[in-house]
Amino acid sequence: YSEQIDLHTLGSPCIRRGSHVEPDSHGQWQADLSPVDGPVLGPFRSRSEALVAEESWLTDNWLPAAH
Repeated sequence: YSEQIDLHTLGSPCIRRGSHVEPDSHGQWQADLSPVDGPVLGPFRSRSEALVAEESWLTDNWLPAAH
């Protein structure tokens, strides 16, 4: 999650892990979205690339659309 807004202003937040961004045995990075029944993305050369892919997948496939 990001801290752009204080989630407590919306009520009692229920935060759960959507993925794990970790290095592999070759020093590359993967975004494992299995906590939300998603794929493993990567490998990526940098952690920041994996984080961008993670956020994009979660936004497109898991988070409810804002109306």
